[in-house]
Amino acid sequence: MAHQTLRSGYRQLVDRLNLLPQGAPPSDVLYAILKMLFSQREAELVAMLPIRPFTAARAARVWKVTEAEARKVLEELARRAILLDAADPDGRITYVLPPPMAGFFEFSMMRVRGDLDQKLLAQLFYQYLNVEEEFIRTLFTEGQTQLGRVFVQESAVPEDTRLQVLDYERASEVIRTARHRAVGVCYCRHKMQHLGRACDAPLDICMTFDTPADALVRHEFAREIDVAEGLDLLQQAQDRGLVQFGENNQRGVNFICHCCGCCCEAMIAARRFGMLHPVHTTNFIAVIEPEHCSGCGKCVSSCPVEAMTLVSANDPRKPKKRKARLNDDLCLGCGVCVRTCPTQGLRLQARPERVITPVDSVQRTVMMAIERGRLQNLIFDNQALASHRAMAAILGTILRLGPVQQTLASRQMQSLYLERLLAWSQKHLSSG
Repeated sequence: MAHQTLRSGYRQLVDRLNLLPQGAPPSDVLYAILKMLFSQREAELVAMLPIRPFTAARAARVWKVTEAEARKVLEELARRAILLDAADPDGRITYVLPPPMAGFFEFSMMRVRGDLDQKLLAQLFYQYLNVEEEFIRTLFTEGQTQLGRVFVQESAVPEDTRLQVLDYERASEVIRTARHRAVGVCYCRHKMQHLGRACDAPLDICMTFDTPADALVRHEFAREIDVAEGLDLLQQAQDRGLVQFGENNQRGVNFICHCCGCCCEAMIAARRFGMLHPVHTTNFIAVIEPEHCSGCGKCVSSCPVEAMTLVSANDPRKPKKRKARLNDDLCLGCGVCVRTCPTQGLRLQARPERVITPVDSVQRTVMMAIERGRLQNLIFDNQALASHRAMAAILGTILRLGPVQQTLASRQMQSLYLERLLAWSQKHLSSG
């Protein structure tokens, strides 16, 4: 019975994690990970928390304890980067449970720490993410709207088309405009380092911004940086042939990782599930210039997702000559190969159709929830009373979606109110 009770607390936590668009499929390995990160009591308490940001007072009501007791637990969880804490517009401290990725899985490895057996944790993460397939497949391939997107390396874009690169497509612009900036240890390479599989790419280079950056700096999981250092780190990453992979929204980007093809989860997923488009590409695609391609293969070795290969040049005078070939369906449009080519045999050009990037994290989350059948979890947050502000933001996002996605939302909600709201919106949009 005691074993069942112990397991049930973590099972409740897994159920809570799977209310979010990015869930965590249950497995014995996941339970082992959660047992390392949470005590049984903490798992039970976190399982009861709201999806949306909440205060200590709300947690106290949910847990049926005093506000002081609730705040003590919340501060401890925030200290370990399980929860993120921040001041809301009214100055009150609010808390939120981030998803496992991008979230508390990464945070647990963003610094070297002595309170956890990080080697064992790295082994468990590797088993759950790299050996077992369900979590990565769920995270990166369900739905059409994904968590992350690739940023184009601006110097790889031809000068005459650089004006086509919008501000939100520039990693440099995210760094310049963020309210807070921080750098921490790369979760992916840190994990692989414990397994003896890491490459020699920089470790202290992954960036967070705004509210998460502020929280991670305060709890010493990351180091605060200014714009100049952020841009310098970006240049170092690009010079090393690393891909910039960040949050898939135009405004309020909270993270940019500098990814290698061998260690980083997003690039591994792009190779394993490339035809399912696990990450959003840039609005550019590589193009091979046959007359300049020497067949040296540097583009092949530099491509993090194996979109480039070498094939026979079919030159009867030089039967051993090779040339590069691109798989358009796999190309991220990052520009790494263009910067690597010594003969100007590659260039970037605009894709025929622009890639759709959600405006902000609310729109992205709602779109992901609709596509994954979890919209009701966002609107009817049974963990706590609904916030009018959050409800208005979610419904406002739904009203800005296309007709097909609105229909999907309506069917999921099974809500007469929402159906009438959508009908009213469509009527006024068409008449206007």
